Amino acid sequence: MNAVSVLKGMGYLTSALSVLLLGVVSIKAASESALIAVCLVLGMASSILGMLLRWRSHRLEQKRKGGA
Repeated sequence: MNAVSVLKGMGYLTSALSVLLLGVVSIKAASESALIAVCLVLGMASSILGMLLRWRSHRLEQKRKGGA
C-alpha cells in the first residue's frame, strides 16, 4: 500500500473514531427519546459506512491504476 492510501485510511479511521466518541457523549441525552436514540445510532452507522465505502472505492481506484 502506498503512503497516500495509508494516510487516507488513517484519516477515515480517525473520522470513524470521532463519530463513535461523539455518539458516546450524546447517547445519554438521546436515550430519553426512542426516536432520537434510533436516529443517533443510524446516523453514526451511516457515517461510518460512508467512510468505509469511500475508502474501498479509493482502494479499487488505486488497484485499477496499478498502484496496489
